[in-house]
Amino acid sequence: MVFEFEALAVARGFSYSRAPDLAGAGLMAGLVIANWKMHGSLALIEEFSQQWRGLPRLSEVDAVLCPPTPYLGAVSEAFEGLLLGAQNCAEQVEGAFTGEVASQMLAEMGCQYVIIGHSERRSLYLESDAQVAIKARSATAAGLHPVVCVGEALGQREAGQQDKVVSEQLLSSLAQVPCDNLVVAYEPIWAIGTGRTASPAQADAMHEVIRLRLQEHYGAAGSGIPIIYGGSVKPENAGVLFECDNIDGALVGGASLEAKSFWQIASAASAGRA
Repeated sequence: MVFEFEALAVARGFSYSRAPDLAGAGLMAGLVIANWKMHGSLALIEEFSQQWRGLPRLSEVDAVLCPPTPYLGAVSEAFEGLLLGAQNCAEQVEGAFTGEVASQMLAEMGCQYVIIGHSERRSLYLESDAQVAIKARSATAAGLHPVVCVGEALGQREAGQQDKVVSEQLLSSLAQVPCDNLVVAYEPIWAIGTGRTASPAQADAMHEVIRLRLQEHYGAAGSGIPIIYGGSVKPENAGVLFECDNIDGALVGGASLEAKSFWQIASAASAGRA
């Protein structure tokens, strides 16, 4: 299916430059992604970039900033030492889809990552697993790293259904999605923006379940796909989370809007990889 996207894109005059394949090679560095959601301004970007330049350089971790789409250019120009990502992409390559942004457009803007299937998009815009899979295939074809999000609601966890729910959601969201460049983010819905977070044991256990499903789905290559945690990650809890064997990084929301806070989380991820 990815090759169909590529063929259509090439027919429209686009060219692709694939990002390196992390799957099967093992995760070389931790991965921390800042999801600014619908927050930000040119003033915030300037303030953040000034503060970021004054902080020590990170090692052993890839730090990614995903601002709202209108600010991708400004972020790309303002930062060194941060990779660029987007918060969503269209299912389509091009066409009469007012307001949508294609994966190839994001790649041309310098993006390397794109968040797909975030719980807010699933709940507010009713995105289905099938749509998530299409977007992930499109992102992969454009050379991006699709960050596919999965997670359970509070009622599902309280009923002891979290493993079943997340496993089914994961496999449906990865239908015909290659493991090239794939990242999976576990974000328990009940811990997003609530101040609550899964305990390290809860998060690590779910990451282990996800790893098993990825290995079943992709074979040996499933062992090298990064699995990151998202759910009220803060400097105060990052270190404990990154000590877990199955957590490769974090998808950070509100705590990523302040440069020092995000740096502290990324630094904790770096220490966890040492």
